[in-house]
Amino acid sequence: MREVGDKARVTDTPPVIEISDLHKSFGSLEVLKGVSMAAPRGHVISLIGSSGSGKSTLLRCCNLLEDSQQGEIRFEGEPIRWKGTGPARQPADRAQVLRIRTNLAMVFQQFNLWAHMTILQNVMEAPVTVLGRDRAEVEAAARGYLDKVGIGDKCDAWPAQLSGGQQQRAAIARALCMEPRALLFDEPTSALDPELEQEVVKVIKALAEEGRTMLLVTHDMRLAHDVSDHVLFLHQGRIEEEGPPEAVFDTPQTARLQQFLSASRAA
Repeated sequence: MREVGDKARVTDTPPVIEISDLHKSFGSLEVLKGVSMAAPRGHVISLIGSSGSGKSTLLRCCNLLEDSQQGEIRFEGEPIRWKGTGPARQPADRAQVLRIRTNLAMVFQQFNLWAHMTILQNVMEAPVTVLGRDRAEVEAAARGYLDKVGIGDKCDAWPAQLSGGQQQRAAIARALCMEPRALLFDEPTSALDPELEQEVVKVIKALAEEGRTMLLVTHDMRLAHDVSDHVLFLHQGRIEEEGPPEAVFDTPQTARLQQFLSASRAA
């Protein structure tokens, strides 16, 4: 587990993201069955579990890309306002959703770069068009973030000219340029071969060392062990086990987590 600063200094502030008793269904399929968790400021929370356990759905609910049917979501202590109940429930204030979503920058598995824009334009687009920030200031910041992730020399390249690892690092720079309160990673390395995966892992570890707030859905158990302050193991839509990484990975308590970790090591 990483050692960064004094975590006690953030305990008096509300978590960046806090959810309570969250339920999410797609039709008759209940994907999340009463999940509660919190991401304190400056902490890295990793979500692990087998495919279909609800990890990515939980992340998308945190970022309000999916509407949940029951439970509460708070952003820095501010509750999401809802209207309707059950399947008809949806956020009551779209302006609130947009404001919160722009502060929770998502990095997806498949990069999602705009093919018709250069890498620099990709990184600049949302801060300029969504946040209305000054173009010159955004360009300077964007170039800085591309340098930070190790591809500052690719500003004028097109996405198709970059490797998968470089494209994912560009996507991380794009997220950072929004100056978010938290970064949400949805399997950021699963589409990459092992060599390119390590390029992205290095960037994520560096961000963790800076003390950034992050939620990380990952299949990489070593990465989760190394960067996390807290690990959640999801199984069939519930948190089966959670705790600091040394507890979850070194002394798992449930048979299901023991089985999952054994299979992960054998893969």
